[in-house]
Amino acid sequence: MAKSKLVKANVKIAEGVVSGYKKIEEGVVGGYRKIEEGVVGGYRKIEEGAVGGFNKMTDRFVENFLTKEGESAEEAKARMAAEQTAREEKSAAAREEREQRQKAVAEENRQKAEDARLEARRKAGLE
Repeated sequence: MAKSKLVKANVKIAEGVVSGYKKIEEGVVGGYRKIEEGVVGGYRKIEEGAVGGFNKMTDRFVENFLTKEGESAEEAKARMAAEQTAREEKSAAAREEREQRQKAVAEENRQKAEDARLEARRKAGLE
């Protein structure tokens, strides 16, 4: 009987300790979450301000210096993006052509070297 009272007391103490730790845990986690939300929210506001400012600046630059007669900033940006894509495609095609020429020259040089080696062996009487 005494043992059962001791067990009941231990269970009550354990439950109290666990509930106390759970309350502490919830408080700490809640505090960290609030801090995280504040930091992330602040970062997002800064990011939106910086990106928005940059976009306004680029729009103004495009309007003042890069638009053609009667063209909006958005149209000018689209036109320039298309021109850039065309330049990149042309550059890639030129690079591919150069690589093909280099491969052809390398193969030609390899063949010449092989022919010269065989001719030298023939003259030396090895073949």
